Amino acid sequence: MKDRLSQRWADVLLALALLTRLSLRARSLPDRGASAAWAWPLAGVAVGGLSALVAALSLAAGLPATVAAALALAAQALVTGAMHEDGLADTADGLWGGWTRERRLEIMKDSRTGSYGVAALMLVGLVRWSALAAALESGSAVLIAAAVLSRVPMVVLMAWLPNARGAGLSQSLGRPDGRQAWLAVLVALAVALLVSGPAALILALAAASAALALGMVARAKIGGQTGDILGASQQLSEAAVFVAAAALA
Repeated sequence: MKDRLSQRWADVLLALALLTRLSLRARSLPDRGASAAWAWPLAGVAVGGLSALVAALSLAAGLPATVAAALALAAQALVTGAMHEDGLADTADGLWGGWTRERRLEIMKDSRTGSYGVAALMLVGLVRWSALAAALESGSAVLIAAAVLSRVPMVVLMAWLPNARGAGLSQSLGRPDGRQAWLAVLVALAVALLVSGPAALILALAAASAALALGMVARAKIGGQTGDILGASQQLSEAAVFVAAAALA
């Protein structure tokens, strides 16, 4: 039992090391790849918790919700190194900037950001900011729920779809099995229910809908997922959660 708990804690540290810039200790741990993917939603607890704290302090200082939302999203980008935003931009450029599967993957690999990528960052960013500002009327805990729920699609898409490129970070991690994916779902739902109550079920449905839509498009256009697709799934799922939370506020 002690060894099992130690391994689970190591998975959490590995998740933090992969998805944030917070954990240095994990660099000395053996890389378990996709076997640690169940813990990715728990990395969202750290990201969401820090951004929720920023939002709460901003509101307590008398700042309007629009400013608090902007500061909270900025804190998220700093903690994650904007890796998911980068994936969103590359995904938009690739899926809509190329006419063949090969060309789409080539564009997604290019470090330069094109017009589709810029538009995606602006539009999705605007949705996230405006919806979060409205959702903050019900408190900053929505940031934790959104951060946790939006990291489940990355695990599920990896388990559902093959890697489209056959190389890159997503390929090197391997594919989580069904148990890892379901554990990620259960962990995220437990945390979301704890911070948001029964409304977490609606928020989870919103996140799942956005991820499913992206997964279907990715399968049709490139035959699977890549690290960029996974990053985009986080951004789109989080935007969907904020919109749902704003509707419920």
